[in-house]
Amino acid sequence: MDCLDDTFQVGNRCFFSRLLVGTGKFGSYQIMKETILASRTDIVTVALRRAGGSENILDYIPKDIYLMPNTSGARTAEEAVRIARMARALGCGNLIKIEVIRDQRYLLPDNMETIKATDILAKEGFSVFPYMSPDLMDAKRLVDAGAATVMPLAAPIGSNRGLETKGMIQMLIEEIAIPIIVDAGIGKPSEAAEAMEMGADAVLVNTAIASSDNPILMAQAFHHAVLAGRQAFLAKCGAVQHVAQASSPLTGFLRD
Repeated sequence: MDCLDDTFQVGNRCFFSRLLVGTGKFGSYQIMKETILASRTDIVTVALRRAGGSENILDYIPKDIYLMPNTSGARTAEEAVRIARMARALGCGNLIKIEVIRDQRYLLPDNMETIKATDILAKEGFSVFPYMSPDLMDAKRLVDAGAATVMPLAAPIGSNRGLETKGMIQMLIEEIAIPIIVDAGIGKPSEAAEAMEMGADAVLVNTAIASSDNPILMAQAFHHAVLAGRQAFLAKCGAVQHVAQASSPLTGFLRD
């Protein structure tokens, strides 16, 4: 299947928005729902452990949005695989974001366990979105394992610290053939735009939106920033010059 225009393709699915949105940290599920709509996203990610109960988060996910469960809480590949299988059994489909985190201080993903989980789940027909610390060789191993995308962190999750791993992400963009989705740490719309200008295929944002004073307005800002960054990437920015160059001719004035 080929996507039309500049839609975002993962496997055999086409998405119109290059902004993915997380569902944690909102003041209420109603605010979360309104924020999702304001972001114009096609994909939201939700921790499976938050589904169910007297007030089910899934009831607040708009019906035309793709739901991507994540394996938040998993510390091993085996735990991540079990959560993914549970999500599919509950009717959540085949999109799955793999998070395997043992480090409880910086919450950095365990790349080796992530690769193991990706290999197992890809063979079972899942479209795997693995969250990883940006490392070129590990990204290549994820591709070999059957990942649908690679999701390098920009900074520690939930930190709003911005593109601290920019150089490493640029390597992945240049060397990895499958989509690169920048995930975790982006704190401002301008940083999302910068990631898209670099050539990232999409960004995933949660904390920067949910922790703002006005999540709905911030979601709109991120929507426009991602779109602007993508357009700038397609347009190709002009070359950087180390000396001044006049943008208008310096001769031919009316008095000459």
